[in-house]
Amino acid sequence: TSKSLAYMKGMQDNGILATAKHFPGHGDTDTDSHKALPLLTQSKKRIDSLELYPFNLLIKEGVGSIMVAHLNIPALDPTENLPSTLSRPIVTGLLKERLGFEGLIFTDAMTMKGVTQHFSSGEAAVRAILAGNDIILLPEDLLPAIAEVKIAIDRKQISIEVLNAKCRKVL
Repeated sequence: TSKSLAYMKGMQDNGILATAKHFPGHGDTDTDSHKALPLLTQSKKRIDSLELYPFNLLIKEGVGSIMVAHLNIPALDPTENLPSTLSRPIVTGLLKERLGFEGLIFTDAMTMKGVTQHFSSGEAAVRAILAGNDIILLPEDLLPAIAEVKIAIDRKQISIEVLNAKCRKVL
């Protein structure tokens, strides 16, 4: 954590956006999220005390952005086969509300099997926005992802005000 903090400060002190990753902690898994959706069975207590520790400190010190990992973590969201990237309880509930993070939130690459194994590109894009992510990184199939987001806007599932706020945040 101390090395991450020094690296973050060095970058941000020189006008470079630092990104802490992979939220909420990708260190203790035996599955590569590029190839499948990892299942993390740690307790909420362990996640709070160990996995979230560096994120807590970096957030308090002003890290500009955080990347959310593709992990299935039943202790944080019991939804079966749901990557943390697409989880509102994890992205909005934990990261934004409980930890107080106000910076940019990136998904991990949406081409990874940790997402594509269970969700189409369009459904994943909509779920990522609804979860609270600001930037969807590398949708697997861009045009269907855009089309599904437009449909979600038309259905009032996603508000244009939310998208505008995300755009302003990026700017």
